[in-house]
Amino acid sequence: MKVALARRLVGVLLLSALVATGCSSNASSSSSSRLTLYTCATDKIEQAAISAFSKANPGAKVDVYRAATGQLNSRVAADVRGGGIKADVIWACDPLTMHNYDAQGLLTNWAPPSTSTIDTAYRTPHFTGVDLLYLVAVTHQGVPAPQSWNDLTGPTYHGGVALPSPTFAASALGMLGYFATATDYGLNYFTRLKANGAKRLNSPDDTLAGVAQGTYKAGFALANAAYAAIHKGSPVTVTWPKPGAIAIYAPIGVTAKKSLSPIAREFADFIASPAGQAVIAKNGAYAAMSGVAGPPKPAGSPVASPDWSTLFGQSKTLLAHFGSIFPS
Repeated sequence: MKVALARRLVGVLLLSALVATGCSSNASSSSSSRLTLYTCATDKIEQAAISAFSKANPGAKVDVYRAATGQLNSRVAADVRGGGIKADVIWACDPLTMHNYDAQGLLTNWAPPSTSTIDTAYRTPHFTGVDLLYLVAVTHQGVPAPQSWNDLTGPTYHGGVALPSPTFAASALGMLGYFATATDYGLNYFTRLKANGAKRLNSPDDTLAGVAQGTYKAGFALANAAYAAIHKGSPVTVTWPKPGAIAIYAPIGVTAKKSLSPIAREFADFIASPAGQAVIAKNGAYAAMSGVAGPPKPAGSPVASPDWSTLFGQSKTLLAHFGSIFPS
């Protein structure tokens, strides 16, 4: 009797051990298939990319913190104060913001997979551009379209120009960086806009909405969003003014998080791969990889972009100058 009882007790203990081991294994597997992404990409693009990645990697789970760049910066700063970055991957919306994270030691070495043909102009040792933002001019229906960015400082648009804030939106920070170094523009360009009655809003979507409603005659907006609005019947016209629409690349990078997710690099690799680039283009963004069809881009449309590397480290100075012209 005692022997039988002992055997049953051993059996229960062995079963408990197996169950515990199984639970531990599942927990470990779940943990290793989970990552945290910080991004300012639109919800549609971010969700489509995550869905495609999860389909290619069954069991993978991506936790997302998505916010405009200003709020993203606040979240990263809070992480740093709290002991370290909590994201495994950061998908930012402009290279200046990403370089600022890199300068704080928040990113680690990462390069796209060998299948990626993203131009080297969009790469650094720690981050790579995966989609492009084109800042264009939009005008309300019936308002003359500007032939150059300088036209927006003229009498035709007096009191009627809206521009996004570089403290809120990454594309606007890219805009600020471009004009700061562009021939015939410089930071004085914003002084001239202000003198002509231009108004500072938050995001490019705000300026697009203001122009569509007729509150403003013209404004700076993102090309893909403007074309999408026109497709839905919005009364705006898109122009790629000389010297060109401002091209800003949105980079992705793997962080230097202490307990980095084992699938962090896999996720970044996917977004920079031909498959990931196709998903981005299919969902309304301009892929960084050439030859991937995306939103409209009129043939011969001029494009301008600064030498981003020369602007790295200047964000605070540029923002301070902008703030002195357009106080928040």
